[in-house]
Amino acid sequence: MEYICAKCGRRESVLTRKAHCECGGLWQLDFTPPKFDLGEVDRGEWSQFRYRKFMALADESWRGVTLGEGLTPVVRLDENVLLKMDYFMPTLSFKDRGAAVLIAHCKAIGVDRVMQDSSGNAGNAVAAYCAKAGIACEIFVPEGTSPKKIDMIRAHGAVCTVVPGSRDHCADVCREKVEREGVYYANHVYNPFFYEGTKTYIYEVFEQLGRIPKHLVIPVGNGTLFLGAVKALEELLAAGCLAEMPQIIALQSENCDPLLKAAEEGLAYPAAVSPRPTLAEGIAIGKPMRGEEILAYAKKYGVRFVHAPEDAILSARAALAKKGIYCEHTTAANYAAYERYCELYGPTPDCLITMCGAGLKSDH
Repeated sequence: MEYICAKCGRRESVLTRKAHCECGGLWQLDFTPPKFDLGEVDRGEWSQFRYRKFMALADESWRGVTLGEGLTPVVRLDENVLLKMDYFMPTLSFKDRGAAVLIAHCKAIGVDRVMQDSSGNAGNAVAAYCAKAGIACEIFVPEGTSPKKIDMIRAHGAVCTVVPGSRDHCADVCREKVEREGVYYANHVYNPFFYEGTKTYIYEVFEQLGRIPKHLVIPVGNGTLFLGAVKALEELLAAGCLAEMPQIIALQSENCDPLLKAAEEGLAYPAAVSPRPTLAEGIAIGKPMRGEEILAYAKKYGVRFVHAPEDAILSARAALAKKGIYCEHTTAANYAAYERYCELYGPTPDCLITMCGAGLKSDH
């Protein structure tokens, strides 16, 4: 198991502390799991690590890091829509899937201090798993981040640094300090071990339903769930568990949509946009660092991009709450985007939507 640079093809040991290749390219993981087989799932393990045979894990460090993440229920909203309740997690978001694996990797290679930038949820997750693992942690968040998310980060003992300006500027500030101080960059975009955790979203759905729904609604900011889901779907296809790829509906904020615009224009790289304020703070990424990788997958598998209309997010949140689903604003954008997709393409049955963040985290 090694890293491979997505830009120049250079190989590097996964023991490295380098956040990226010397050429500036991001690491990809050279790891091919065995063919997926439900018979190889450890049903005695009540966390996402029941799928560890298919995950890139160096050793048993995960046992001292897991907080019981994963195994979230799938519930029916109506005759067309299923919800994957991924805010039923230790830090109330799906980012726990990736953080658990990434911090287990940090523990395995002896990292004792990390830094990360986040719009909030990934920061919560990394801070919590660092606390469990005994790793010092500093999280950078942009101004305007939900105070409750900041409170959670600090409650886990992490330093939380609030950076004036945009989410993209926050990332730049964090990365500059990472390079200056030589600290491990435990970032959910840069580090491919994170996607070894988000893959389990698909594994779980397949185990729970015995199939994958025909339509999957997946939010795309930096693409952490999207990339993990596509990798897992490819694994299911290779194993003969799926006959064809489901229709992925990738949503972006109406006010921050570099990937949607790129897809519309036939570009292989994210379009240049000027992000405007949006309630969907979790996907407000103007410069997605793995944008080319996301767009390549989108072209390969016929992914359809759709906006979450800004003026529909609050009404979508209210509609979900009326049915007992209390989610954060970015998660409500998923449902708003689904309704917009139905307006554009007609009724969309057998659709799975991720409920990726809890409502209490964004009440501000």
